[in-house]
Amino acid sequence: MRQDILTLDNVCADIAQYHILHDINLNIPKGGVHVLLGRNGAGKTTTLRTIMGVLHAHSGSIKFDGQDITKYHSSDIAQMGVAYVPENMGIFGGLTVEENLRLAANKGKFDPVRLKRIYTLFPAIEKFWDKAAWSLSGGQKQMLAIARAIIEPRKLILIDEPTKGLAPSIIDNMIEAFHEFAKETTILLVEQNFHFASSLGETVNVVEDGKIIHSGDMKEFAQDKDLQTRLLSLSLDQHQ
Repeated sequence: MRQDILTLDNVCADIAQYHILHDINLNIPKGGVHVLLGRNGAGKTTTLRTIMGVLHAHSGSIKFDGQDITKYHSSDIAQMGVAYVPENMGIFGGLTVEENLRLAANKGKFDPVRLKRIYTLFPAIEKFWDKAAWSLSGGQKQMLAIARAIIEPRKLILIDEPTKGLAPSIIDNMIEAFHEFAKETTILLVEQNFHFASSLGETVNVVEDGKIIHSGDMKEFAQDKDLQTRLLSLSLDQHQ
């Protein structure tokens, strides 16, 4: 049985006067892809932001790689080997593709082996190397955001809805890329596209009203339409 790389124990977090997370308990094994599912407003994005230190839990604890990071700032968590790809991608539109990647690389220097691997996974990165990020298509911007997250070795990558607004052909390419870089890291993925999530996920946690209401094996969950309907109030189509 694999050791957990991330543990949330009774984590509560607020946004302004609103209580969003209510005693979240989450255990993420080291290695592979693990998925957070839930309806809009359930608390998935807030969970990622709290793990990353963008928001701070007012109670409970968050442990990463055996260390309590509950009160850590985002910059400190990033230094520990955690990358965060937010829903808005977090890229700098006025900078080139190269400049965006240099900002994410250690001291602005690239590991040639890793860079070549990124070119292989996302050919658009090499093709548009000198182009301003704002000029890229939605899919290309998402590739750049993910490339920024993997330009250095990471222990954990938090990714929020990477397929939002992308064409099916690009999503299929993204599945292949995720399979590849998941071999060397742990990914915690928030995703609405069930085909993408179920193709990649080893485990699934369902969030509802700021709580985890189901944890289990993704393959079993993907085969259980009744459970999907009961927990998510809809029947998920794996080909959507």
